[in-house]
Amino acid sequence: MITFVGDYPCKADSKGRILLPSAFKKQMGDRVIDRFVVKKAIFEKCLLLYPYEEWERQISLLRLRINPYNRAHAEFLREFFKGTAEITLDNNSRLLIPKRLLEWAGIRSDVILVGQDDKIVIWDKQTYESQTLSDEEFALLAEKILGNNESNNAQL
Repeated sequence: MITFVGDYPCKADSKGRILLPSAFKKQMGDRVIDRFVVKKAIFEKCLLLYPYEEWERQISLLRLRINPYNRAHAEFLREFFKGTAEITLDNNSRLLIPKRLLEWAGIRSDVILVGQDDKIVIWDKQTYESQTLSDEEFALLAEKILGNNESNNAQL
């Protein structure tokens, strides 16, 4: 599994192509990955970019929890897949993001690509910069999520 780290300013051209930062290509190691899935995020106005192998793993986890014959689950699946597209890296290391997804996320030309563990998050630069927590707010959130979990023995 690949871990993506770092945030990189990029530009989207008029066709919706974004150059994949060389740092992310290095983080992929020797594996040649040119097939991705991009989808709308659930909680925020940004896009999630998964290497296809990771996307398949995410779908496997989803299948364990979803019953397609349950009406609420079927509605969730419809909405979950509504904002997805398979994309490939071109010969110039660019990703062509569908315009409908760029418009949904409010992405214009200035973009930030953020490594977030197993995926890359694609943000409109202005939106990303407005989503910042103060140091104190982040510390309180970290304590709330990680500090009171007795079963979590990992050191972060």
